[in-house]
Amino acid sequence: MIKVCKFGGTSMADGTTMLRVRDIVRSDAARRFIVVSAPGKRYSGDNKITDLLYETARDVEKTGHVGEAFEKVCARFCSTVRELGLGFPIEEVLSATREEIEQNKSEDFTASRGEYLAARVTAAMLGAAFVDARDTIKFDENGKLDAEKTYSLLKDALLSHDRAVLAGFYGSMPNGEIRTFSRGGSDISGAIAARAVLADVYENWTDVSGFLACDPRIVPSPAGIRTLSYKELRELSYMGANVLHSESIFPVREANIPIHIKNTFRPEDEGTEIVPPEQYRFGGNVVTGIAGKKNFTVIFLEKSLMNSEVGFAYRALACFMKYGVNFEHIPSGIDTMSFVIDGEELKEGVLDRLVEDIRAAVSPDSIRVFDDVALLAVVGHGMTKSVGTSARLFDAIANAGVNVRMIDQGSSELNIIVGVDNGSYERTVRAVYEEFFKHH
Repeated sequence: MIKVCKFGGTSMADGTTMLRVRDIVRSDAARRFIVVSAPGKRYSGDNKITDLLYETARDVEKTGHVGEAFEKVCARFCSTVRELGLGFPIEEVLSATREEIEQNKSEDFTASRGEYLAARVTAAMLGAAFVDARDTIKFDENGKLDAEKTYSLLKDALLSHDRAVLAGFYGSMPNGEIRTFSRGGSDISGAIAARAVLADVYENWTDVSGFLACDPRIVPSPAGIRTLSYKELRELSYMGANVLHSESIFPVREANIPIHIKNTFRPEDEGTEIVPPEQYRFGGNVVTGIAGKKNFTVIFLEKSLMNSEVGFAYRALACFMKYGVNFEHIPSGIDTMSFVIDGEELKEGVLDRLVEDIRAAVSPDSIRVFDDVALLAVVGHGMTKSVGTSARLFDAIANAGVNVRMIDQGSSELNIIVGVDNGSYERTVRAVYEEFFKHH
């Protein structure tokens, strides 16, 4: 059996947490390949190493030299190596890293050094081989993962060792330049490694015991989710349940490799298993989880006989392409169409220009904009099997005194998305949780 284990930033935070990692890895001979994030915060108010490295990149851009932020990075790694009692030449490695950062003057290169240094130290601690993602994770000319080349290189590099440590978060372009994934991308690196060696399980170790049925900042001590399907995970991650990067499932899904979310600080907890469709067993609860986000904008179009106007939606969508704006959902009726957009995409006058262009392109009878909308996704395979789920959902929301602004049900019937005012979001989450998790 082969397990690929990815350890997040909290697991790498200092020597004490890294010793937990060592014990977890050594407790199971199947845990052969380890992927690590950059060290996270040790305590509230502390800095994440990646944030300090982005600051370092800005210092290098301004002055040509690293500054105080990089000194803090060095101090953290030196302190961790001391705590671990390793004879690892950290000062030498940090000195070489400083030179490379000043030489490269690249934000991606600088940001990637947190994972690089964490992987070097972890490999020394475990007595394992260090595998550099620069040599094994490859992007094409357009910055997209070159999956075929990557899987082949990683498979050869990892399987030639009994135990190896890979740095997460980055790879390299065809010209050798370092490129990073989006923030949280070490989850993707871990999934790529699991796919490359065709692991039996991809373990993702973090600081929570798996997925919870909703945000614990809104509902205290919500129920844990024991098993999720890949599809449910994708919906929940995308809508803000941020235990796992939403793109990290794609590499393992291709090979039907289950993911197991585990807690470094409570390794005895069962965690959450994310399984391929053929391994999924309905657990009995209608709703698996609730997730959501605030600050969406809705552009609402109305036009008589819109449905018989060929190319209507195409012309409207072309306006979004012009400004590089992504939409999240398009609920529609016979004479109406709404575009739901993350408010972040519409700053600096983009919204006004977009609305004008849509007006010119499709001549709607009316066009209205609603700001400050929160979306709440209610997700679960059980919803397709249970009569009256929608009625229960909307009754719960109505009884909480919340006005629904928008409804969108996915064609898979796996989720129902409800739009409410930002100010009603928390109340809505509590009402829906109460209905499906306290009354079942």
